[in-house]
Order: sequence, then C-alpha cells, then structure tokens
Amino acid sequence: MHHIGVPVSDLARSVRWYEDVLGIAPNGVTISATNPAIGAVVEVENASMRASFALAGDNVLLELIQYDSPQPRPFNGRNSDVGVMHLCFEVDDLDSAHRDLVRRGVHVNADPVVLQDGDGVEAGALAGTKILYLRDPDGIQLELFELPS
Repeated sequence: MHHIGVPVSDLARSVRWYEDVLGIAPNGVTISATNPAIGAVVEVENASMRASFALAGDNVLLELIQYDSPQPRPFNGRNSDVGVMHLCFEVDDLDSAHRDLVRRGVHVNADPVVLQDGDGVEAGALAGTKILYLRDPDGIQLELFELPS
C-alpha cells in the first residue's frame, strides 16, 4: 500500500489536528490540482483540490485532501454504511491515550472496550485487545487499538 486518502473540509485544520492529537506530522509533500484530467481520474467534475501527505507509523502515508471545487458535502456516514472505512492506529497505552483525548475535548464515541469472548462477542485471536473509536474534526471515524501484552 502506498497511501490512504482522506477528504477533509479544512486542510490546514486537519493537518494541525492529526499532528497535534495523533502525532502524525506532515512530511512536506503537497500537491494541488485544478485540471480536467485529474478530475476525470477521480470522477469529480471541475475538480480543484489541495493535499498534504504525512507518514503514519513506519510505512503508511496519509493524504489529507481538501476539494475547493466542487463544494464537498459534510461527512455523515455510519460505520455500518457500505464504503465507509476507518483508519486504525496502534497505540502502546490506550487508557492513557483515552485520557489525553478526553482532556483535549476530542469526540470519543465511548469508553475503551476490551475484546473478550462472551456477551455476543467472539474475539478469537483478538482476545484481550483494547479498542476505542473517536472522530476527527470532520466527524470521520478513527480507531485506536492496543494489542494485549
């Protein structure tokens, strides 16, 4: 995989948020395009966009993209909707990350959950894993994931 593209409503705000909250700093690679061929490739008529790349972990590039044209619709997908994806970031200490997110006023969907068999869950190989879902400034779903020690 080369990169994951995430359309956002305000590129500067999202770049700051992903760096300040998740520690994913931009790597200096940016692009802008107002070009019929680019619009055709992404199937967006009259596309005008700007993007900033950041390295998430050791080998995944995150591309934050703001379309200036056409005017984007706000994100309103649910995790159960076809095509809605989420980014998952592994952390060493989910409880500490949760406290930090709450302190910063980040929308956290619910308290962390430990995956374990029972109550309708069959955790299998993920038993003992802690998960937490949160939302970025555009309401895009993100997940934090702590593997069992």
